[in-house]
Amino acid sequence: MQHRPAIFAALLGLTRAGSAIGDFWVQSDFCARVKGVSDGRKACLHHCLTYTATQAIVAGLGARALGVRVRPGAAAAALALSFGTHYIADRRVPGHGVLEKLASKTGKTNFYKLASHGMNGAFHLDNSWHHDWETVAALIATAKATTR
Repeated sequence: MQHRPAIFAALLGLTRAGSAIGDFWVQSDFCARVKGVSDGRKACLHHCLTYTATQAIVAGLGARALGVRVRPGAAAAALALSFGTHYIADRRVPGHGVLEKLASKTGKTNFYKLASHGMNGAFHLDNSWHHDWETVAALIATAKATTR
């Protein structure tokens, strides 16, 4: 494999950009409001599909522009991980959400519930979760990636 650290950095940056676009610009207001309630599974699924498609488009176009060749299987695995972990985090049914439970187990309940002074703990923990998994996904995507 050629230049894996550089390819990793490029793919991480591209997937991070695709994530921000998919999460904040592509996501509909309806999905944002409904995805975390009891009957919001379809809204969450729709959001995660458009989110992952946006990541795929941004990363694919960016990789092409940079001359990076990603193996289709590695790209599919990375996008599947991103999709699945995004869905898990965004299904924030109160009292049952994975992030809320994780915050509780790690002593971050008060931070998770914080929503004042311009700060929203749940949002920051959610964002951190996504960044962490995007990093793992970028590592997966670089498996046997090459440059032209």
